[in-house]
Amino acid sequence: MFKKIIDEDIELKILEEIHTKEDYLLIDKNRNYLRQWLPWVDNTKSCEDVNKFIKSCLEQFANNEGFTAGIWYRGEFAGVIGYHELNRSHKKVNIGYWLGSEFTGLGIMIRSCKAMVDYAFSELGLHRVEIRCAEGNVKSRAIPKQLGFKNEGILREVEWLYDHYVSHVVYSMLDIEWNITK
Repeated sequence: MFKKIIDEDIELKILEEIHTKEDYLLIDKNRNYLRQWLPWVDNTKSCEDVNKFIKSCLEQFANNEGFTAGIWYRGEFAGVIGYHELNRSHKKVNIGYWLGSEFTGLGIMIRSCKAMVDYAFSELGLHRVEIRCAEGNVKSRAIPKQLGFKNEGILREVEWLYDHYVSHVVYSMLDIEWNITK
């Protein structure tokens, strides 16, 4: 199982069923905040919904198709980060993430993303990491920018967000560039 201690404050651990309640409580507490940019919030109505998500993440991990980790900050569940669309043939992956509002602005996500990018290149031997952010989500877009990712452009109206489409900005990092920027 994946477990990564980033520093004295932050730890990443693969999501397991024992984390269902704390994951759900954080989502429920931050429902309006998360709903601004995440299309799954309204469909997450119970611990059972979160448990189904975690089971699908564990299946993804068992099939060697990536994983989703919980982010703990000073022992408290703070959010989630994971690999989406891991493609071993093309040696690439997308990283997705979210934090509860009370954990933003503390550098948690930048350090968590850096650890996930390091792991993708050094442990998984990948060539390319992408991060896609809603065009208007300034906080999320700051993460790949600070990590030195390249802005590759905009995917126009690529995601349905409750009652409207949002465009995504695509950021990428190649293994050779990461070694230079670290």
